[in-house]
Amino acid sequence: MNASEDSSVKFFIAVIGTITIAIVLRELQYIFIPLILAYFLFFVFEPLNAFLTRKKIPVSLTTILDLLIVVGIIWGFSRIIVASFSKFGEQLPFYEAKLNNLIRSWALSLQITDPLLVNFNLSEYLKNLNYGGIIGNAFGSTVSFVSGTFFVLLFFLFVNSGHRKILETIKSRASAASGNSALQTESAVEKTFDDITTQIQHYLSVKFYLSLLVALLYAIVLAIFGVDFLVVWVVLAFLLYFIPSIGPFISVILPTLMALVQFESIGTALLILLIIVAFQTIIGNILEPKILGERLGLNPLVILLSLLIWGYIWGVVGMILSVPLTSIFKIIFSRSHSRALNFLSNLMD
Repeated sequence: MNASEDSSVKFFIAVIGTITIAIVLRELQYIFIPLILAYFLFFVFEPLNAFLTRKKIPVSLTTILDLLIVVGIIWGFSRIIVASFSKFGEQLPFYEAKLNNLIRSWALSLQITDPLLVNFNLSEYLKNLNYGGIIGNAFGSTVSFVSGTFFVLLFFLFVNSGHRKILETIKSRASAASGNSALQTESAVEKTFDDITTQIQHYLSVKFYLSLLVALLYAIVLAIFGVDFLVVWVVLAFLLYFIPSIGPFISVILPTLMALVQFESIGTALLILLIIVAFQTIIGNILEPKILGERLGLNPLVILLSLLIWGYIWGVVGMILSVPLTSIFKIIFSRSHSRALNFLSNLMD
């Protein structure tokens, strides 16, 4: 076998291996998603835990504190969402009447004679809904969320206490397999893990503060116009900003539709849309790239592809984690002695 054939075989083996890994990650997502989320929680709490460790606080107590913080945040968001949906359910007939009037007036103004639009009544369509299926899906989603949260916290307990042991094992294995000195190899592995930790912490902290900024601007704009359920749209704006590209788009559309139904005015809804789109554009396309761009070193096309690929593998969670996961792979590729992996790292710039 000549050199070109050998390279072709290696290439196809790598492609098949990558596809196989993607399939395994997708099929076993109930294991890998909680594990990855637990590790991201570990990175988030690492500065706090390091500070508490320096103060001679036992690891067990720092872990309990971390868990209490996570549970408190989840409980707070859940209370806000449940209370808002409950209030929306109480006011549903009011918004239903507004939507009926809006569609009927549009039909008349556009001289549409279709009786389905001229005499539009949302109640007629709601009667045909499969409420049993909706309730079943909602119950299933709730159970899935609760069980997923439990597994994330369970994995976090083990990650928080076993990360250092895992790192030492990897360093020992790498030094045994490497031709370099053990000290150099262990130092390289340590630096790679430190860079990954720093990169993820930087990304998450920037995203967190920019999400807070987006939520604050949404709160100001929607409060000025008096849009109903302001807290819901602000919370969604904060959470959805963590999903690149798609999340901000959804967070813009939902309050705009609410304003359209509430005020029955296209002009008001468009004005709100333009204002929040302007804020999203400034923050997402100007401010965020300036802060993150140089540190992440990822090509915008790579970010888009990673969003699609990780979204396919792990859904919404994959979309949220797509950028930091891709950044981790880039760091690993750049530190590899393989020319092929170094080439991939350069392509990601």
